Amino acid sequence: MSVSLKNYTLKYLATALLLLIAGWAALFYAVILEELYDNTDDGLKNLKIQIIRKAYVDDEILKVREFDFKQFRIFRTDPARCSHKNTFRNELFYMEYDEEMEPYRVLETCFIGPDGQHLRLEIRTSTMEEDDFRENLMWALIALYVLLVITIVIINQIVLRKVWKPFYKTLNNLEKYEFGKGSKKKIRPTKIHEFQVLNQKIDAMIDRNEEAFRQQKQFIENASHELQTPLAIAINKLDLVIENNELTEDVAREISGAKLGLLRLSRLNKSLLMLSRIDNNQFPDRESVDLNSVIRTVIDEFSDMADYKELEIDIEQSGVFTASIHPDLAFVLVSNLISNAIKYCPAGGQISIKTSDAEIVVGNTSHAKPLDPNLIFNRFYKSDQDSSSTGLGLAIVKTIVDQHSNLIVKYHHTDGMHFFSLKHRNS
Repeated sequence: MSVSLKNYTLKYLATALLLLIAGWAALFYAVILEELYDNTDDGLKNLKIQIIRKAYVDDEILKVREFDFKQFRIFRTDPARCSHKNTFRNELFYMEYDEEMEPYRVLETCFIGPDGQHLRLEIRTSTMEEDDFRENLMWALIALYVLLVITIVIINQIVLRKVWKPFYKTLNNLEKYEFGKGSKKKIRPTKIHEFQVLNQKIDAMIDRNEEAFRQQKQFIENASHELQTPLAIAINKLDLVIENNELTEDVAREISGAKLGLLRLSRLNKSLLMLSRIDNNQFPDRESVDLNSVIRTVIDEFSDMADYKELEIDIEQSGVFTASIHPDLAFVLVSNLISNAIKYCPAGGQISIKTSDAEIVVGNTSHAKPLDPNLIFNRFYKSDQDSSSTGLGLAIVKTIVDQHSNLIVKYHHTDGMHFFSLKHRNS
């Protein structure tokens, strides 16, 4: 599963911070502990000087043999085992108040008393419990880490969101961009060099694609115009040849097949011309058109085909569907939907046309399986029902609808019938 770049960066940043803080905590703990011991030892050294100095003027001090509230004791010692250097150690002593052993820092040294005897001096002072210190430090670092992560998340959501805003604007523009529509590109100013380069490359790519698409449309339009006249001439000449009574049946059949091929090519050529004209926005004038009236006109034109296939056409009008559209495009739109239904409806089948204020639904019975709604409106898409189709009828419908933001066309299959619904986008 993919994640956003911000969260991906945050994951590795949090991991790196965890390792960094762990190493820093160990070093911090060692430094702080060493500093505490150093300060404690300095205090013990100062206390040692005061005790020895007072021992020369007060004999009672030399009689202290156990640690009490004075926190020192003095013993006679063997001169051979006596060192005048300061020796420090950590030692646990029982504390009556806490009823447990507590850590102390102990200084041990020797000095020569007033009577010339060698004496051993031990001075103790309470220190912080290392276990408590380590635990408190651990929880403090955990709290620090949590606060750092929360802070980073906030920065990620505020600062990084602002930094990446031009990038997401570019993605949004690419998502809304419709190839071949010739829409103006939105200006996306940014001070970030990488995003500037990205936008420049995208704009250059769009310009190249739009130019290639424009040239392709121009070629198709020009080719279609050039083909239309020779196709019409060839078909007319074949009609004249077929009328020749001297032709054998086999030759007449071959010529008829050639004529059918030319007629199909002529229909394809006309469809390409229509698509080209729609794409080039050659139907800019729009007016409110009553599509119910257009439906009646189209039904009259296809009545012969419907009668030939013995189709039952059921028209149900519960309202008048109007649209702001060029009248010629309205006729092409309705004509393609109805002709598609008649063409693929089996002999003796049923055509259903329902109109209301909100939509027009054209359906036909069929033995074919449901069509793919994601492909049915693609250009040159053909189902298994008719290999002779140009694959442009429904593509023209979709192109017309796309040119009108207030319209939408959809397909669905229910109870053995194919339905195409034309409705207002907000309905």
